[in-house]
Amino acid sequence: MRGHALRRSRQPAAERGAATLLVVAAAGLLLFLGLALGGVSALVVAQRRVQSAADLSALAGATAAVEGGDACAAAAGTARANGADLVGCVRSGDSVRVAVTVPGVAVPGGSRDVTAEARAGPAP
Repeated sequence: MRGHALRRSRQPAAERGAATLLVVAAAGLLLFLGLALGGVSALVVAQRRVQSAADLSALAGATAAVEGGDACAAAAGTARANGADLVGCVRSGDSVRVAVTVPGVAVPGGSRDVTAEARAGPAP
């Protein structure tokens, strides 16, 4: 009959559990990077959405200006239809310059307002 021999670890006692610590640190870093990437992605998507709303609002305003209508009212209606608020509108002849914002875009750590500007009309 053979006796059971005790196996001794080849690692010193101070190094035991070091891999666990590295895995936990790496997981924390990946979580942080994921949250940061999510926040940046949310802002990029919101900026593109707001820029689209600004472009469409400026086009609607310029169309109304050419047709003799209220350019800023048309721009405001288009901004609302695209989930944005018209915060500035300047008509100059048949050209319209607008600024729109989408309030309260959720990002990690809070929310931010995202604003964009656009101009539409004949070439200056």
